Amino acid sequence: MRILIAEDDQVLADGLMRALRGAGAVVDHVANGTEADAALMINTELDLLILDLGLPKMNGLEVLKRLRGRGSALPVLILTAADSVDERVKGLDYGADDYMAKPFSLQELEARVRALVRRGMGAGSSLIRHGPLVYDQTGRVATIDGKMVELSARELGLLEVLLQRTGRLVSKDQLVDRLCEWGEEVSNNAIEVYVHRLRKKIEKGPIRIATVRGLGYCLEKIAP
Repeated sequence: MRILIAEDDQVLADGLMRALRGAGAVVDHVANGTEADAALMINTELDLLILDLGLPKMNGLEVLKRLRGRGSALPVLILTAADSVDERVKGLDYGADDYMAKPFSLQELEARVRALVRRGMGAGSSLIRHGPLVYDQTGRVATIDGKMVELSARELGLLEVLLQRTGRLVSKDQLVDRLCEWGEEVSNNAIEVYVHRLRKKIEKGPIRIATVRGLGYCLEKIAP
């Protein structure tokens, strides 16, 4: 999953990024509302926005209002001071999906993040099944016929993207956007290497990653 954090407290932002990256997320950070608004206009591959209401330059409510005004259904988790009830109510009315009052438990935040991302993808369970392949998005574990498949963090991210788009073409550029943080240099050749390694580990029985030359990849649907 790919997450944008809009938070002006650098210590808190660093802690959130460490925790979410440790849980396997791709995470980027902006420190004010105008940067958040600009990032949201150009980044279409996000799964979640974690939004502080007390941002400088443009407050979080205005960022949220502008996001929803553009027709975006991106899940939004608001971070707010414990005593700002009116702001929490406004945030939910403006289209936020959930909120957490500071200070909060990182463990609870990670659970809410997972729930919001699942909801945004229309999934009620953390398990994604594809024939004999089962991927647990919470534990970030893949099994085939009940046996664990050893995958690197990048391979797990790639598998998750393909599973979430089974039967649909995913371009190399989309994979770069989904798997890489801002400023991280990953070439199309590197994406080809990751796909090759993943294929060797999961292409068994009906599981197949098809290459559409010049366009991208597709995890083929399995006939019922």
